[in-house]
Amino acid sequence: MHSIVYPSTRRTDAFDNLHGQRIDDPYRWLEGDARSDGEVAAWIAAQNAVTSAHLTSLPGREVFRARLEALQNHEKFTIPRERGGRYFYTRNPGLENQATLLVRDSVDGPDRVLIDPNTWSDHGTRALAEWAPSKDGALLAYAVQEDGADWRTIRVIEVASGKVLDDSLAWARFTTIAWASDGAGFFYTRYPEATAGDAALANHAVYFHALGTPQSSDRLLYATPERPELLHFVEVTDSGRYAVITSTPGTQTNNLVVIDLHDERWQPRTVVKGFDAEWSPVGDAGSTLYLLTSGRAERRRIATLDLADPGAVPQDLIAEDSAVLGDARLVGGRLIGTYLVDVKTQLRRFTLDGRADGVVPLPGIGSAGGFQGHPDDNEAFFLFTSFNAPTTIYRYDVAANTASVWAAPTVDADLDNIMVEQRFYASRDGAQVPLFLIRRSDVAGPAPTLLHGYGAFGISMISYYEPSLLAWIEQGGIVAIANIRGGGEYGKAWHEAARLDKKQTSYDDFIAAAEYLRAQGIVTPDGLAVHGESGGGLLVGAVVNQKPELFAAALPGVGVMDMLRFHRFTGGRLWMGEFGNPDDAAQFRTLLSYSPYHNVAAGKPYPAILVTTADTDDRVVPAHSFKYIAALQNIDAGPRPHLVRIETQAGHGAGKPTAKAITEMADKWAFAAVWTGLRVE
Repeated sequence: MHSIVYPSTRRTDAFDNLHGQRIDDPYRWLEGDARSDGEVAAWIAAQNAVTSAHLTSLPGREVFRARLEALQNHEKFTIPRERGGRYFYTRNPGLENQATLLVRDSVDGPDRVLIDPNTWSDHGTRALAEWAPSKDGALLAYAVQEDGADWRTIRVIEVASGKVLDDSLAWARFTTIAWASDGAGFFYTRYPEATAGDAALANHAVYFHALGTPQSSDRLLYATPERPELLHFVEVTDSGRYAVITSTPGTQTNNLVVIDLHDERWQPRTVVKGFDAEWSPVGDAGSTLYLLTSGRAERRRIATLDLADPGAVPQDLIAEDSAVLGDARLVGGRLIGTYLVDVKTQLRRFTLDGRADGVVPLPGIGSAGGFQGHPDDNEAFFLFTSFNAPTTIYRYDVAANTASVWAAPTVDADLDNIMVEQRFYASRDGAQVPLFLIRRSDVAGPAPTLLHGYGAFGISMISYYEPSLLAWIEQGGIVAIANIRGGGEYGKAWHEAARLDKKQTSYDDFIAAAEYLRAQGIVTPDGLAVHGESGGGLLVGAVVNQKPELFAAALPGVGVMDMLRFHRFTGGRLWMGEFGNPDDAAQFRTLLSYSPYHNVAAGKPYPAILVTTADTDDRVVPAHSFKYIAALQNIDAGPRPHLVRIETQAGHGAGKPTAKAITEMADKWAFAAVWTGLRVE
């Protein structure tokens, strides 16, 4: 393997004086946009050249690429949505860069291609994002994503003819699309035109677009200029009578606003005030709105609200349980609750008056949910997946409580030979943390291990079918997934235990997982690689600074690495409810204590590090990764390589072409294999 000479990165005297402390930021110039800043573009090219030369020399790279391609070459479906007797869903036959939107005129009828985004660009970098059919199934609104960006352009297509209408809506971001029941138009959310660049985002608002009219005439329905940081999401209830708006500061809390669409004034009415809990609509019947809430229930419960009564307050319906209620849907006259029991799904049925009505049978232990159906229709659909079971779509008969396979892929993998085990380990404070171990059934002794985690925003690391993990496991490696605090595996308390000033708890849990793998003889000596993306990239950056000796290799992807300036870019201010505000003195000190960029220090035995990011990521801007790797390359961080791989014409992850995703994953696994000692054959 050739020796590495890193590109020179210019240092400046940029700094901030924060709360009486000087914070040097010598690589601030890397915050420039490569599309308009020639020096940043040249730096990217130089870094990619060095990284590419190293990755090309890795012995297992082509083996992983070929196997990842084979493992990804299977059908992938989304759950169908029935509207007006038509069934809409997406399908990727295997290796297409983007999934195609299909429609059937009956549940078992032939497929017809409605939208194929693979025809939109030569390299598959334009993607189909959000989409929603009208209630009668005659029209479908869809969002177009460019180069992985969060910005969307919304278009409309006639389902019968395939004709794309002239309607074109810009400035949409973090949007839902919700049709009025008469199909005359739809609700959506967007930012003001002036914020369409990479500036900090503000003044998200709800609009109604009438078909055939220019966007300039769209009706502004709801905005919060007094709280410009809020995000708004809108949906129309199954009955078509109510538009329900949830507004959130970016945490798992929101208020609730309802618009009675039978009243021509369309007057917004706040029915749940404040931001103390989550309030999510799950269905309606008559004037009753069913809500999932964490109010007075850390593991969530179901409540009802009588919208016919202007003074009504939510009423208890289904009490909080020891399991975590993650989602609920009203289908076929039943409420179906998706519960997590030690990070494993259980689907529970309830009558509309809250009485328990059994469970939905599942094919095994794993993750299920995502119900699509209607309150007055006996037919519904859901998915099931697990670490050793590919994502399968089930058609569900609500009255009979039976499920049958509607769409299932055939995969090129011996899944009977994949063993899944759940263990629990003690963290630094004694808390018991779940840990999934996935390996070949014949791998009994210590093996190179890939440790994966997230631990933020209340997001749970549930079991799911991921071909990229199988590529590592098939070579004799082990995958470990730690359900650390900061996630939602045990409800709000699990999340709150590692939020704001308690964020270090996530890192303590993850470090404890690494120590457990070593102490139990699961991982080989110097055979542990650590991997995470986005909030998980932050996790990797933090723990590698704190305990570098535990890891042989680290793979932080699209990570939040500068915790003192994250709120200055695009949607970063939305994360302050999770991480804190650097402008607050106490929160600043917490953020500085673990910020990956600011805690890189010479003299530590850093593992081999391959940072991955993308040049057009407008969620976690690539400057986070640029500055972090520049700091590492500037110090004595040990003899192992510290490189950055910068994808072009790609964003945070959603919409990334399949070919790009496979190549990037092959590079990551080959890099980790070399430094953990995994033999790739």
